[in-house]
Amino acid sequence: MSTTNNNPALDPDLDRPDTPTHELAQFGAGCFWGVELEFQRVEGVVKTEVGYSQGHVHNPTYDMVCSRSTNHVEVVRIHYDPNVCEYNTLLSVFWNRHDPTTLNRQGGDVGTQYRSGIYYYSEKQAELAKQSLEAKQLEFKDNKIVTEILPAKRFYRAEEYHQQYLEKGGRNGFKQSAAKGCNDPIRCYG
Repeated sequence: MSTTNNNPALDPDLDRPDTPTHELAQFGAGCFWGVELEFQRVEGVVKTEVGYSQGHVHNPTYDMVCSRSTNHVEVVRIHYDPNVCEYNTLLSVFWNRHDPTTLNRQGGDVGTQYRSGIYYYSEKQAELAKQSLEAKQLEFKDNKIVTEILPAKRFYRAEEYHQQYLEKGGRNGFKQSAAKGCNDPIRCYG
């Protein structure tokens, strides 16, 4: 049941992890393919899903999101075991994966769907996210971080071909390792 202006896209993400002892995290850091592979390699991450969140259209498609008319972000939703992987570890991966000072872009990818964001599921995550942003801002000095920190809104799972895209080889069939601890360079291609 929708609670926000009768628009389900604006509702909080009420999904739960597959295992009760696991937690969810959600990040936007540019094109979701490379971001997902980076998180797949983290010990304690048990599942990743790419999708769309923070927009105003119910059940968006990739084409709709790319049209820049829905305000969605390409995100990675992570299921993780907090006894193996702390939320701060995920935050560290997030900050190191992208440039949080570029508004609505990462490299050649431009548009609001590529904005930098941390979308939290609890007040504890919100506080840790804010603390990590403050610490990271000290490293960037005068280059202002534009990362948004907001409650996780409804998550719309992206089309199946986007899931684990780089691990499966992308369109050229060049599979990349999602093995835990792998530090091979991530090559992002369509």
